[in-house]
Amino acid sequence: LCRKEGLDVMAYFALAEGFLTGKYRTAADAAKSAARGGDATAMLNPRGLRILAALDAVAAAHHATCAQVALAWLIHQPGVRPIASATSEAQLDDLAAAMVLKLSAADLATLATASRPE
Repeated sequence: LCRKEGLDVMAYFALAEGFLTGKYRTAADAAKSAARGGDATAMLNPRGLRILAALDAVAAAHHATCAQVALAWLIHQPGVRPIASATSEAQLDDLAAAMVLKLSAADLATLATASRPE
């Protein structure tokens, strides 16, 4: 409906509360962060791990971080504008780099395939 009406969607929690940064890969990782780690455990399933693997592969090919790739993927989606927050200057620099990361059609396909529901 938004695309039909020419409206963009603001994607809040674009990094899935930190999960798409790659910092939560196990239940032990999630336990280290009381604020967001608990929510990440729900994403530690075959689909979530498949998404992290795809992010890792695309990030390695571009010498980028998982967060940069995840945000760049959203930026490449028609009508989607991601919102992400940073708690440090280093995180802000990392997120800003997503604005100039150019993903190929193959990268986009890899990420789309990995993120499909099971």
